[in-house]
Amino acid sequence: MSTIRERISNDMKTAMKAKDKVRLGALRMLKAEIIKKETEAGAAELSEAEFMQLLQTMKKQRDDSIAQFEKGGRDDLAANERAELTVIESYLPKALTDEELAAVVTETAQELGATEKKDMGRLMKALKEKVAGAADGKRMSEAVKSFLN
Repeated sequence: MSTIRERISNDMKTAMKAKDKVRLGALRMLKAEIIKKETEAGAAELSEAEFMQLLQTMKKQRDDSIAQFEKGGRDDLAANERAELTVIESYLPKALTDEELAAVVTETAQELGATEKKDMGRLMKALKEKVAGAADGKRMSEAVKSFLN
């Protein structure tokens, strides 16, 4: 996790030097969210999985905000949210394709011996640890359901 903190700090310095206010604001917001989450959890540092979960949550919030702003005709605010989303996504791992996700689901199910719908909870928990940030919960859930059917 310290490498992620270092990367954020370095990116903040770069944004300051480049006078990129939008990127700098997004990075400051990201750093503040990390500190807030660590304080709430009482942890010294977030784990890699917790950081990825935080990024996924922030990504989903930005997606929802963009949709609402566009619906309300506020393209200026939607553009700002898109800029923040770009920064957040730069810290997420490359998203898995549907085929890659299906392969991970199959592999994980075989490791756990999951074959029935009642095994969905165990399978989802194991998947969240494996793909941390490379697929959101909705896509994982759909892939698991299609595998178990």
